[in-house]
Amino acid sequence: MRRHKTILVTGGARSGKSRYALSLAAPFRKKTLIATLEPKDEEMKARIKKHKSQRGRDWLLIEEPLNLAKALKRAFSKSDCVVVDCITLWLTNLLLAGKKEQAIIKELEQLCGLVSDPPCLVAVVSNEVGLGIVPADALTRLFRDLQGAANQMLAQAAQEMVMMVAGVPVRIKGRR
Repeated sequence: MRRHKTILVTGGARSGKSRYALSLAAPFRKKTLIATLEPKDEEMKARIKKHKSQRGRDWLLIEEPLNLAKALKRAFSKSDCVVVDCITLWLTNLLLAGKKEQAIIKELEQLCGLVSDPPCLVAVVSNEVGLGIVPADALTRLFRDLQGAANQMLAQAAQEMVMMVAGVPVRIKGRR
């Protein structure tokens, strides 16, 4: 496996995206997980605890809900492999923090610049949300549109792309 590339891992909710992205890191000794989730309730805190125990202790964890580019630069200096989990929560965090669409697009452009030629293996997890119905309210439509734009931009920047379907990785771009 080429050690300096980005793999975009996308798919629906509970499709196995995170598990697959973490499996890509198995051969590496210095691994970093950048988690964008903010533990705002007890259920989310329990999920985080479960995920930490499943990953094991050989991971460096960077919890960063907003400044993903800064976290990625930090991880690059310490890692042979970085998993970003996930773009969908990051976009949600930015919207809820009051960021405007153009500012979010600029952050996406910065992120894509970093992952287009990474110094290590990078696996970026992102949800596919555009396969369902058109959302009823403006904020949700904006989120869906930004998620679609993010996935398109990341797919262009990444050397490989995998879509998870019912736990099965379907290669969309690149090859092993």
